Amino acid sequence: MRIVVGISGGVDSSVAAYLLKKQGHDVIGLFMINWEEKDGSCTAEADYEDVKRVCNKIGIPYFSVNYAKEYYQRVFSYFLEEYKKGRTPNPDVLCNREVKFGPFLEQAYKLGADMIATGHYAKKIEKDGKYYLAKADDLNKDQSYFLNQLNQKQLASVVFPLAEIDKPKVREIARELELSTADKKDSTGICFIGERNFKKFLQEYLPAQKGKILDLQGNEVGQHDGLMYYTLGQRKGLNIGGKKGGNGERWFVISKDLENNILHVSQGEGEELFSDGLYASGMNWIPEKPSQDKFECFAKFRYRQPDQKVSVTILNDKEIRVDFAERQRAITPGQFVVLYDEKGLCLGGGTIDKSFNLGE
Repeated sequence: MRIVVGISGGVDSSVAAYLLKKQGHDVIGLFMINWEEKDGSCTAEADYEDVKRVCNKIGIPYFSVNYAKEYYQRVFSYFLEEYKKGRTPNPDVLCNREVKFGPFLEQAYKLGADMIATGHYAKKIEKDGKYYLAKADDLNKDQSYFLNQLNQKQLASVVFPLAEIDKPKVREIARELELSTADKKDSTGICFIGERNFKKFLQEYLPAQKGKILDLQGNEVGQHDGLMYYTLGQRKGLNIGGKKGGNGERWFVISKDLENNILHVSQGEGEELFSDGLYASGMNWIPEKPSQDKFECFAKFRYRQPDQKVSVTILNDKEIRVDFAERQRAITPGQFVVLYDEKGLCLGGGTIDKSFNLGE
């Protein structure tokens, strides 16, 4: 079988490619350039050098393809629009749906691929002609959260070679093969921001408007640099720690008033940061919309969060209400709520629109 691997220059995709080659598949490495940066802040050039070394080492052909235009149109423009709305987007989820399983998949087919593969820690299960997304065996690294927007066609075309392998084993394999990526640090954050200051980067694309920071009593305690730079629950970078009359505890972002350009904060992590439920839209169901309009399951509201017990009410084809069994902290509009059953199957996910408290 010919399998085109999305190879990034990291250890996970390197080992994924090797394992497929070891299984006897005709493997091709395909490196995606999703962002072009004049000042060299993005690591694409260095990553591609690692791709060359890895592919030569394991003996597979490799190509690079430039999707910077598609990424800008399909992911980055969405990223900017969400920040304009005062929300906190997750571009990695969109990158998977719109680029890695979009133009990348098309390019793989042009190379004669039967399937594509990625270095994601996730599992695909086929049953009765339907494809299910499940958590990887390594729950500490499971990345099914980021794949919650995939559809049946996209799932049908992918294999996850790392589904049953944990991260230490992946690094062990890479060291045994003497791959240049064996001890390479895992990438964090988004390529187009890289190691730069996030605030400075965003200023290049969105005009910032300074405004007041108010506490819960309506007192002005500082000035913010622009609402887009802050997220709910944030406690660093507020620059109001030494204000007189406080109780000495840390300040937290509670809410953002876009209409009046006001950032609301509280001192100490009180109940103001917690909510009883949320509304979400843009739901993608895997493998299909449940037959019941109301059911119980588990959910994550951010990556690496332990599963939380919830009750889900389907409002229509794309919108849901989620009631929490236990109140949740800092539910953030723009992030994804991802649903799971008790066996670890991903039921799907949608974009968080707003949180609510019962009795409001």
